[in-house]
Amino acid sequence: MDIRKYGDPVLSKPAQPVSEVTSELKALARDMLQAMYDADGVGLAAEQVGRTEALCVIDVPPEAQGAKFAPLNAGVPMPWILFNPVVSEPEGTQRGNEGCLSFPGVSAQVTRALSVRVDWLGEDGKHYSARVHGLLARAVQHEVDHLNGTVFVDRLSPTQRMLVAGKLRKLKRGASQG
Repeated sequence: MDIRKYGDPVLSKPAQPVSEVTSELKALARDMLQAMYDADGVGLAAEQVGRTEALCVIDVPPEAQGAKFAPLNAGVPMPWILFNPVVSEPEGTQRGNEGCLSFPGVSAQVTRALSVRVDWLGEDGKHYSARVHGLLARAVQHEVDHLNGTVFVDRLSPTQRMLVAGKLRKLKRGASQG
């Protein structure tokens, strides 16, 4: 499963809601998890593998979440498979270094909510809701952005974009040749 790089038009397409969690979509989610693990990522959205279903996968180990947030996020089992995820009720802010599997070699400081509510369909087709914090909140906001056709560099200031412009041009050239 190839991860699409910056410049691929699918990365700017909003996802289509999933009407039913099928065995094919569950298999897609499992394949996405494997692709994410193979690339040493913590999250992956369907657009990043050339699909447009509203589906993302996340796996942020408790030790990566830190002692403060891991207990608060304990109700969300990893790996986390989300169909039709919606982020709401942002609280607080966090600023931290963010990268993306679709932007290899590019990272920048991005401001996100410190805590958000997430509503989603699980693999069993049931609706769920949870409040997540810290790095897990950052990861879900990043992946839901992908599902909305937004990539993390869209959240950079003009100065930050200038600093990564050369790397973005190189990625875009590579995507257009691939």
